[in-house]
Amino acid sequence: MKRHFLIAAAAALLMTAPAHAANIQNIDLGKHAEVWFAEDHTVPIVSFNISLPAGSAYDPAGKAGLAAFTGAMIDEGAGNLDSKSFHEALANKAISFSARAERDYLTISISTLKENAPEALHLLQMALTHPRFESEALQRVRTQIIQSLQQDQAEPPRVASRAFMRQFFGGHAYAHPVNGEIESISAINAGDLKSFARSHWVKNGLKVAVAGDITAPALAKLLGDTFQPVSGAAAPLLPNVGRLGAPGTHVIALPVPQPSAAFGLPGIMRHDPDFIPGYVANYILGGGGFSSRLTDEVRVKRGLTYGISTSLTSYSKASILQGSVATRANAIRQTMQVVRDTLAEFSKNGPTQQELDDAKTYLTGSFPLAFASNSGTAAQLGAFQRQNLDIGYVTRRNAMIQAVTLADVKRVSKKLFDPVRLTVVIGGSPADGARPVPQVPRPPVRPEPAAQTPGMAPGTAPGIPPPSAGTVTPPSKPADKPLSGPVTAPKDKP
Repeated sequence: MKRHFLIAAAAALLMTAPAHAANIQNIDLGKHAEVWFAEDHTVPIVSFNISLPAGSAYDPAGKAGLAAFTGAMIDEGAGNLDSKSFHEALANKAISFSARAERDYLTISISTLKENAPEALHLLQMALTHPRFESEALQRVRTQIIQSLQQDQAEPPRVASRAFMRQFFGGHAYAHPVNGEIESISAINAGDLKSFARSHWVKNGLKVAVAGDITAPALAKLLGDTFQPVSGAAAPLLPNVGRLGAPGTHVIALPVPQPSAAFGLPGIMRHDPDFIPGYVANYILGGGGFSSRLTDEVRVKRGLTYGISTSLTSYSKASILQGSVATRANAIRQTMQVVRDTLAEFSKNGPTQQELDDAKTYLTGSFPLAFASNSGTAAQLGAFQRQNLDIGYVTRRNAMIQAVTLADVKRVSKKLFDPVRLTVVIGGSPADGARPVPQVPRPPVRPEPAAQTPGMAPGTAPGIPPPSAGTVTPPSKPADKPLSGPVTAPKDKP
């Protein structure tokens, strides 16, 4: 009943997309930068989502976590302002300012009252052009990162997720954790931070998404003044990925009662025509929360876990379908066998027509929620930019999903969900002698988690902007947590 109510509600929302979401303008900031703008004078707030070619994939050899460490220092003093003064300048104007390093980009999120937008971007300009990287702030941030990394070592989902990326990507830069390792973070110095900022905090490859109470001419002048002194150097090219995956099961022993498994398959690149059918297929298989096939097989029928999810994520140089699940030690191998069996069945037969219809209704109906606020709109547009989509994608997106046929999903599922290629990493120690669990239906006991739409920022539900870390601690300072556990909402990108 609840599932059908949500689908009906999503269908109603399809007719209520905010007008400004479909009226996106290009702002000229030079040939090497891209600016999208959604004008909205409903409230006197302007939100910015700024992406720089400064993600963890650019970390030099032996300095894993340098991009994230440098990004975490962005509000720790600049120009004539030390760390305390910089934070006070943000707080005095109620400016929300945060940064987070991902695999390919450093993403900076700013929200401010319209009248304070010039001051907010002046502080950004100082941070990008004259960062201080002072010893006290550097040591404090280093301690925060290391403490978070130490905590991760005791958490099975983090252990499994990190080991999975190393297994899946081998020698490529995508393999190491975004926030690095304790040893590499301990060795990074101010010179390393300065060098990385100089090479990667540049406007060549810059992407800016803006939404809110400002006109196009005023925005063009504001952005032009802000980024004019920023270096125009080009960041180095990322290397191509070699092999994808290490099929089989890899165990990282931990003395815990509930191991976690991270599992995955090679995905579909964002500009491949099969990406949208693959996205819909993933929603049906494991991306749709309590309505997914995997949840039905692993949780409802067998009671092996509270939650299981999968997501289809494209980076600049690779795409990956990854999932996570946790269960008791004497059931983890059985759980992963059920996952393999479900993948095999779905690969062979695909979904039913009803499953496809329900998925399309929800995915198209929930999409407008991503534009429910200026910060949400900016984040959504920024995610599309980082996927190198064109400015008209927003208006075409729902039609593309509606055009997916059952034959499309079955065809893509055959190549996407092949269990023979599955890489599995278990964080924890499986126990022998797992006992079979009766297949007794068990209805969900909590509300269905919202599934993400293509293009949503990681870790957000449709229409809900990414959580701000406030004006003091950017979210890049905690450790990299790409898989946040078996009950987390899907994290698909566009």
